[in-house]
Order: sequence, then structure tokens, then C-alpha cells
Amino acid sequence: MIKLVYVIRKRADVSEKDFHEYWLKKHGPLVRGFAKSMRAKKYVQSHTVFEDAGQQIRTTRPRMKETYDGITEVWWDSLEDFNSGGDIKQRAEAARALLEDESKFIDFERSSIFLTEEHEIFDYTK
Repeated sequence: MIKLVYVIRKRADVSEKDFHEYWLKKHGPLVRGFAKSMRAKKYVQSHTVFEDAGQQIRTTRPRMKETYDGITEVWWDSLEDFNSGGDIKQRAEAARALLEDESKFIDFERSSIFLTEEHEIFDYTK
């Protein structure tokens, strides 16, 4: 599996409440609408919670100060599916629409995006 990981910080002019609500209720369904044209298999949003506990954990790590507002993860079966999934026009439309929507709530300069290959070490939920 190939996974896109998008570590997100909200725009400064967007409240925390509005950020989480928009991301979940507006952006999430928009991504779902493009899933088939992108050949995406799974999409998960992880919203930061319990910031006091997060701060305590960060103090146990050298020089770790900042946190993120959340993480988006999108899965594909293969790098080939990620690179060539679906109709070119549909993929271009998805890329344009998603970027336009993300600009409403994401601080691009303070966020990061990268591809990973999963290596499951354990999963006791199965």
C-alpha cells in the first residue's frame, strides 16, 4: 500500500472549531466525491485532541515544541495507481478543486505532505 500523509496546520484566521468542522463536514465529502477518479482506496482524517496531554508528551522529547492540527491519510494499492489512476481530465479537476478548497482552511507554509509505504508491525485491532 502507498499512503499519502498530509500533516496539517490550520490558517491563523480560522478558529480551531471552524477548522475541524470545515475539514470534516465540507472537505471530507469533497475528497470522497473524487475518490474513484483518483483510485484512492481509503481516506482518514485524524483531528488533534487533548492538546494538554500532547504538550506533556512533547516535553519528553528534545526540542519538540510545535504540534499540528491534524493528519490526512489517503491509501492507494500501488504507486502506479497513485500516479496514473483514472481519467486525466477528472484527475486534473480533482487536483484543482481540492487545492482550491484546502486554501480555505490550511496553512500551506506550515503544513507538509509526503508519500509513504506502510510496513505494519502489529495490529491488535483485528
